[in-house]
Amino acid sequence: MGSNSKLSPKVVEAALKSFKNWRAALSYFHWASNQEGYWHSCYTYNAMADLLSDARQNAPLRKLAESVPNSRCSWTPGALGYFLRCLGRLNLVNEANSLFDEMKSSGHCVLNNYSYNCLLEVIAKSGAVDLLERRLDEMKSFGCPVSKYVLTPVLHCYCNAGELDKAMVVFNQMRAEGWVDQHVLGILVLHYCKAGAVDTAFELVEWGEKSLKINLNEKTFCVLIRGFVRHGRVDKALELYDKMRKIGYMPDLSVFGVLISGLCGNNEVGKAIMLCADMKELRISPNSFIISSVLPCIREEREMVQFLEVCFMNLGAGKRMLLEDLVNDGFADKAYHMLKAAMGSGISENSKLGDIGSMKDKLDIACFQTVIDGLCNAGELDMALDLFSDMDRSGCKRSVLLFNNLILSLSNADRLNDCFQLLNRMKETGFEPTHFTFNCIFGCLCKREDAAGALDLLREMRARGHEPWIKHYTLLVKKLCESGKVSDACKFLADMIEVGFLPDMIAYSAAIDGFINNNELDQSLILFNEICEKGYCPDVVAYNTVIKGLCRAHRITKVIDILKEMLGKELAPSVVTYNLLINLLCKSGDTNNAIHCFSRMKENDHEPNVITYTTLVDGLCNDGKPDDALKIWSEMEDKRCQPNSIAYMALIHGLCKCQKPDVALFYLQKMEEKEMVPDKYVYEALIDSFNSNSNKTMADELSEKMARLSTAS
Repeated sequence: MGSNSKLSPKVVEAALKSFKNWRAALSYFHWASNQEGYWHSCYTYNAMADLLSDARQNAPLRKLAESVPNSRCSWTPGALGYFLRCLGRLNLVNEANSLFDEMKSSGHCVLNNYSYNCLLEVIAKSGAVDLLERRLDEMKSFGCPVSKYVLTPVLHCYCNAGELDKAMVVFNQMRAEGWVDQHVLGILVLHYCKAGAVDTAFELVEWGEKSLKINLNEKTFCVLIRGFVRHGRVDKALELYDKMRKIGYMPDLSVFGVLISGLCGNNEVGKAIMLCADMKELRISPNSFIISSVLPCIREEREMVQFLEVCFMNLGAGKRMLLEDLVNDGFADKAYHMLKAAMGSGISENSKLGDIGSMKDKLDIACFQTVIDGLCNAGELDMALDLFSDMDRSGCKRSVLLFNNLILSLSNADRLNDCFQLLNRMKETGFEPTHFTFNCIFGCLCKREDAAGALDLLREMRARGHEPWIKHYTLLVKKLCESGKVSDACKFLADMIEVGFLPDMIAYSAAIDGFINNNELDQSLILFNEICEKGYCPDVVAYNTVIKGLCRAHRITKVIDILKEMLGKELAPSVVTYNLLINLLCKSGDTNNAIHCFSRMKENDHEPNVITYTTLVDGLCNDGKPDDALKIWSEMEDKRCQPNSIAYMALIHGLCKCQKPDVALFYLQKMEEKEMVPDKYVYEALIDSFNSNSNKTMADELSEKMARLSTAS
């Protein structure tokens, strides 16, 4: 707007109403205030207040209200009332009350009945009874008449404050004057319902209907129905529902859900199904909440028929989504029963379910896939197999995916016979088993340590061009070794080669480890050499396994030879390799070389772990070097490698051996601060060490502490 243009309140009001952004509008409002020869009117103030209240801007609206009494404009009672309502929208009750008083005392506005009505409405929302009563008395003293528009906010205020007895007095006064309408009745009914006085609320509804021929609005009906059900009065909620339908109101899905859930909670499944029929009539599809509420209550075949007719068949393309919802909500068993009933499975020949044969045409493989997968995940495998068998009756073709998912679940449950039955049925019906199919069954055989059965299956897999999964035959090797059948494990690996499969190095490492754990180190070395001769290239894990066995046997020379061989093949030692070597050197009393190995480990960018540090600490203490052990411990803490209870106990025990019980006691206290519980032998070592140092007092204290801990445990 140019500087020569004449600003007027009407122009500013129109401009403010055109703004979409409250910040821009407020900036314009302040700009206009500073223009020479211009001042705002009550209508420009209200336009700005309306924008701020819609935008929920409390602070700017509060400041605007503070500026009103100092404005140069006069205010009509109606304009002031509108501004007060804008404050009320943001619950600025104190600001509205203060503004009202200032306008009254300043003479900027001649207050009337309407002004007071607007203030009472603002106060009513907050439930400030004392303030409202004071303003009401003040209004009466000025000679303002008490009307329907005065008593309505008074009624609302008493309700919001929970003073229903006072609210009823006001309501009776309004009834005597003939001022009760739909809005007034709704206020009182809703608050009685909220307070749990359901019968009183319902009596008020009936009174309004019979005496005044008025009904509640649709929103109030819906809120009341939810409230009645919440307070356990489903009977009254149903009566309200009937009234609602007679008036012509349309209940939404949430109202049906609340009612049906309440009826099912009372085991009134017949009424619940009738409501489902109403939903069908209104073309409202049930959701999983409604379905899962009704299904557990159904006991009779007749009720299931009704339910399917009015509910499931009405779903159309949404039936799969419903079944998915049921499964995802943990009701796979209910989805199963529903699908079975839809097919007429397990129902007598004279069943009414025969009349819904069209349902079978609506069931596709996706429905079965959803429910069967859900049953498998829930561990209900018999139900899954039963439904799978029923697919023929529904005319649904199976799929490879469905077969595979079932076989996987059965193999995980160690139901091998069922796995083979499904495999045979798969072949009979023309489906080609995949590598996944065979590997599921192969895994089950391996878990059972059934080497013969596993080999038989491998032969078929070889003929069909499928590779076995490494994890399965490695598991079989490990299990056989754990059972002391290391020779059987080696034979299985040899038989695999005869069948036509070359076992992975991981499986051979497991067999080597089996020999070592069975105290057959020489056999493990023979096997290791054999696989090298066959062209295998052992990895670091395989070398570590051999080194572990040699270290246990203290065959240092052979360890060095194996390590050289490993380095010659350009295989870098791992942290495990270094830990094994450090442990061997420490146990041999060669802590100098152990420290040298430790240094090489760090030079090669291998970060020592808590096992490395614990091994060195223990070895140094055993070698009578407690100060070096404490240096290693400090390095571990500096590296933020958190010591565990085993590390603490190794240090404490080692320090006691070196006759440093005071230092050991310090670390025991640190251990206890971390809520770690030391073993009994730690206390015994400390007691012996203190006794050796002639500190009988401390030895006795520790003895008493050990006794208390022993009693507590």
